[in-house]
Amino acid sequence: MSLLEELYGPFFDLRNWENVITSGQDWLIIFSLVMIECLLSVDNAVVLAAQTRVLPTLKEQEESLFYGIWGSYLFRFLIIGLGTYLINFWEIKVIGAAYLIYLVYRFFKNKFFGHAQTRQVRNRAAGLTGRKRFWSVVAQIELMDIIFSVDSVLASLAISSNPVIVLIGGMIGIACMRGVAEVIMRLMRRIPELEPMAYFLIFIIAIKLFLTIPAIDIEIPSSIFGIFILLVFVLTIVVHLVRRKTK
Repeated sequence: MSLLEELYGPFFDLRNWENVITSGQDWLIIFSLVMIECLLSVDNAVVLAAQTRVLPTLKEQEESLFYGIWGSYLFRFLIIGLGTYLINFWEIKVIGAAYLIYLVYRFFKNKFFGHAQTRQVRNRAAGLTGRKRFWSVVAQIELMDIIFSVDSVLASLAISSNPVIVLIGGMIGIACMRGVAEVIMRLMRRIPELEPMAYFLIFIIAIKLFLTIPAIDIEIPSSIFGIFILLVFVLTIVVHLVRRKTK
């Protein structure tokens, strides 16, 4: 019980909240944390947009992101409380990287080898599962949030040791990241080439995530990775325009 009070007690300290909200200096720190959250969550937004594509309608895709954001807030609260112990949970990065590679394998296998019989099985499964498939996507979104929040929480705690500041910055950052995911999701519906591009990036993201485990300890700067994603995105748009012009 004392451990829980030590980990989560600062969240329920009203004086702590008052000091943070009324401090201009703390809001500058929160702004920097939001920027870090957005930079570190670019890869998360790509994964979320690709995952929602499993759902058949735009309404369901947006709804899955809506439910996912509330779960993200809850898990972020819990993870920040455990922030000092997160460095010991490197195994979750290995599991996350393996899961992302499995998503890439499943997508390209269905795309290149999923002939009429595979599509028929997939459609029949979709008809049988109904809302179960929807909640499965929501669960996958939550799993990815847990995996990707490790880096952002550790980076935030390195800037500020006040969990309230980290929590506020993380929540604002999650909302911004969800907006990015929705924009990517809408673009993927209008530009089909973005879907295989997203899964290519997911494979790169899995490698990037795996490289950060303590045994390897190779960290690709977020700025460089963001530029890489932007270049791949621009190249995909060019390919789309060329293909459309050719047709």
